[in-house]
Amino acid sequence: MSRVGLFLAALAALPALVAAPATAACRVALTMALDVSSSVDAGEYALQINGLADALEDAEVRRAIFQVPGATVALQIYEWSGVFDQKIVQDWVEVRTPSDLDQMAARLREHRRAFTNAATGLGAALRFGLGQMARAPACERQKIDVSGDGQNNTGMPPQQLYTRLDFADVTVNGLAILSDEAALDRYYRFFVVRGPSAFVEVAEDFSDYGKAIRGKLIRELGEPRLGMR
Repeated sequence: MSRVGLFLAALAALPALVAAPATAACRVALTMALDVSSSVDAGEYALQINGLADALEDAEVRRAIFQVPGATVALQIYEWSGVFDQKIVQDWVEVRTPSDLDQMAARLREHRRAFTNAATGLGAALRFGLGQMARAPACERQKIDVSGDGQNNTGMPPQQLYTRLDFADVTVNGLAILSDEAALDRYYRFFVVRGPSAFVEVAEDFSDYGKAIRGKLIRELGEPRLGMR
């Protein structure tokens, strides 16, 4: 083919190249762990599960999720209590549209808690969350968001777990609910959270959980601003 012919062929291919959609990148894979140990009564559980559903429907949370055009986030939700008591409520969903969040919120409102009388195996909950990250969609960042109203009281504690398993690429953030332990946020800061920009959100009690998880999701799923750690 002549040089002119090659040039014309290249021009003809340009529209196809321009029209081809880019593959959407996943920014964050976030699994959310909800405490359903025996210290959480039925009323407190309802405040927790419905508070998370409300947060997924919140306009500011959605703005944080969809703030980067063409990019996605992946979400998962599970419940935890004793050493062997973890159950997935919502498996991984790569969120592409608001309807994905609508469906997740509806699923939460229909869900019935998996455990009622088990202890607080916080280390086991984090170990389960790490295993879920191996199943997550490929995303730029991986985060575990663990909520709880008490310290680990069964099985391996978080600080020991971190010496045994590789959490190198996973950030763990905490939501400490202070209804039973006024200084639980200190425990979470010292022993639970880890990784780049890890933080603890505080709920004074379960009635404050919905507000706390809303703020936490905005911070976790929004893009870091220049100057913020």
